[in-house]
Amino acid sequence: MADTFGLEIYASNKLAFAGRAKTLTIPAVDGEQAFLAQHENIVAAIIPGEMRFEEADGTKHVLAVSSGFVEMINNRVKLFCLTAESPEEIDIRRAQEAKERAEEQMRQKQSIQEYHMNQLALSRAMARLRVTSHKEI
Repeated sequence: MADTFGLEIYASNKLAFAGRAKTLTIPAVDGEQAFLAQHENIVAAIIPGEMRFEEADGTKHVLAVSSGFVEMINNRVKLFCLTAESPEEIDIRRAQEAKERAEEQMRQKQSIQEYHMNQLALSRAMARLRVTSHKEI
């Protein structure tokens, strides 16, 4: 088990995963950030996007995550986010409608705060749609 680490993924309404993992890749402000066993201790922000991880037995997972943070301390990772959805949990039609709604709102004249809220909604919708293409994994 020297090449694995403990991984717990918490969404606001559920424990999405708890077990051993070989790899974890999260969406970060400056791109993706990957974690392997024995990674240095760190706390990092997560942005809406596609998160991937591989369990100790080789099973690969892809989740659409919203904003949150991840901490790795002593070879144990705890990830906290508002939502974590597998491809099977995502309603493609609703995600497409949310994307279109956010794009329309982005075209409207709005305050800076409204712009950032709509940008966040668009990012989340696009991440959910991207993750649905991984249903076969």
